[in-house]
Amino acid sequence: MQEDNPEYASQIADMVAERIEGLIVDGVLKPGQPLPSERRLTAKLGVSRSAVREGLQVLRTRGIIETAHGRGSFVAALTSQPALTPMMHLLGSQPRTLYDIFEVREILEAESARLAALRGTQADFALITRRYEDMLAANESDVGESMRARLDYAFHLAICEASHNPVLVHTLSSLTDLLLSSVFASVNNLYHREAEKRVIDKQHARLYKAVIGKQPEQARKAADAHIATTIASLREIEAEEQRLVRATLRLKGWA
Repeated sequence: MQEDNPEYASQIADMVAERIEGLIVDGVLKPGQPLPSERRLTAKLGVSRSAVREGLQVLRTRGIIETAHGRGSFVAALTSQPALTPMMHLLGSQPRTLYDIFEVREILEAESARLAALRGTQADFALITRRYEDMLAANESDVGESMRARLDYAFHLAICEASHNPVLVHTLSSLTDLLLSSVFASVNNLYHREAEKRVIDKQHARLYKAVIGKQPEQARKAADAHIATTIASLREIEAEEQRLVRATLRLKGWA
């Protein structure tokens, strides 16, 4: 039998590993998510149970999955380390880097939106719709600003995942903590200002409709305009605060 041939068995194990890796790269299996049971993998992949076990061992050796006794195998936290590096801490802790972070978001999210409108499937659009509705529901409830920021970010991440570009998705996901600081700045400074909040809501709606309406250029422009407007609004708030400080100092005779 071919499976008794060590070279053939190794090839089958590598094939099993590659198939599972493909599901992880495509975002079907996410970090922390349990893998199907060996029995289900055997049926889905059409290979023997021993081949599945060897394939899983290959993935464990590569650090792609982890196995807990009695709980099965899980996708490893593949992008946890970059967010913990000293450089990531410095970039996220310095206020002056906020606009640099927004520039990165503008580059990534504008192209993500264009590709999502171009390549997105009905399943992608269903998930984007769910994230969009979650974000709208939070706006009408008493959830804290941190949760609103996370729901806002989840909406944009769902659009990125619909781009079907795994490198783009990985890049955005690996910068989650860093990018969340910019979303939190928007929520914290703009959501309680009625005029700015209305603008953000309209821009989110425009972006959502362009993506699920399969309008690539409109989606790109909507994402670009959303970030550009947010940057302009935050800069105006900063300028307004500085004017207030100067006026207060003059009033007190300190200038």
